[in-house]
Amino acid sequence: MPTERVTFTGHDGAELAARLDLPEGPHLATALFAHCFTCSKDIPAARRIAARLAGAGIAVLRFDFTGLGHSGGEFENTTFTTNVADLERAGEMLAARGMAPGLLIGHSLGGAAVLAAARRLDSVRAVATIGAPFDPEHVTHNFGGALERIAADGVAEVDLGGRPVRIGHDFVESVKAEKLGDDIAGLGRALLVLHAPRDAVVGIENAAEIFGAAKHPKSFVTLDDADHLITDAAHADYAAEVIAAWATRYLELAVPAPPPGAPEGIVRISEADPEGFLQDINAGPDHHMMADEPEAYGGTGRGVSPYGFLSAGLGACTSMTIRMYARRKGWKLEHVSVDVSHDKVHAQDASAGGNVKADSFTRVIRLEGDLNDEQREKLMEIADKCPVHRTLERSSRVVTKQG
Repeated sequence: MPTERVTFTGHDGAELAARLDLPEGPHLATALFAHCFTCSKDIPAARRIAARLAGAGIAVLRFDFTGLGHSGGEFENTTFTTNVADLERAGEMLAARGMAPGLLIGHSLGGAAVLAAARRLDSVRAVATIGAPFDPEHVTHNFGGALERIAADGVAEVDLGGRPVRIGHDFVESVKAEKLGDDIAGLGRALLVLHAPRDAVVGIENAAEIFGAAKHPKSFVTLDDADHLITDAAHADYAAEVIAAWATRYLELAVPAPPPGAPEGIVRISEADPEGFLQDINAGPDHHMMADEPEAYGGTGRGVSPYGFLSAGLGACTSMTIRMYARRKGWKLEHVSVDVSHDKVHAQDASAGGNVKADSFTRVIRLEGDLNDEQREKLMEIADKCPVHRTLERSSRVVTKQG
């Protein structure tokens, strides 16, 4: 996944740091991601969700709000309103690059911010929130006794998850004054609400209030036992896949022509999880799959293994070849299924040496229909003529070049 470091000017003139995660294949749409309160653009959930969306052809801009992460400015001088203004500046920057955002995604307080910002960005067609509060003042529940110090001194240091953060009086007053009911009711965009029933930071009742205030089209998806920060990789991947699938209904995804090359186009494989083995596979502009290793081999099992894809190619080609032949002959073949298993066996060829193993693929072909014995025998013979079978039986050449 290519990532471009970009900067843009925030609401108060400070330089804000951002990452633009780009698809390796066709760019179909752009999303703008707002991170959780006092978090950063590099929080694991944001990274994983951006990576999964990029794998589906959706570029994602994630940035640090003023005073956080690598962005300039003072966080203690920010408010909820300035966060919304930073989102507007991010959208304007993307539009200037010809990548106006069609999708807004907000996590926690960032979810509240995208609900407030959506109507201010004309290009936005869909909004997704993850663990968002209905009432932005909800965030002050984490301040404890610091609220009194903030009221007295204008600013105070608050411990948030073991991190000291300076919170200003204007921020507290802005979240108290902010009411999202009108913004949600007048959203005018498709809304997806994702929330975990066991979220101990922002309760599930917030999702119910957001969903209840919104007009259709709206959707709600539970994140089951995920925590508030979506720290589990599987939960982050699930959220991203749901968002990507849901958004295609509402975004105008202009699919470009396939890249030049072989008739089937290019099959592009891109690492999705540098800490594991999960891979995004884009076959031309229209087809997306995932490859992975089983958990027993250090993977997460969220995709087909490489040898599984190889077996699938053999099985699919076998079935297609049988169907084409039966169709041409006008035979009454009703259904074909092929089971393929792969194994390593000791090579019997003496020239290969005693310790060498060869790949062995076993096919079990089932033919259903009103076929006589001669027809069945012929179709089994034809199975051995499928192109992938022939490729596997003879040696192949792989040419490797650096891109």
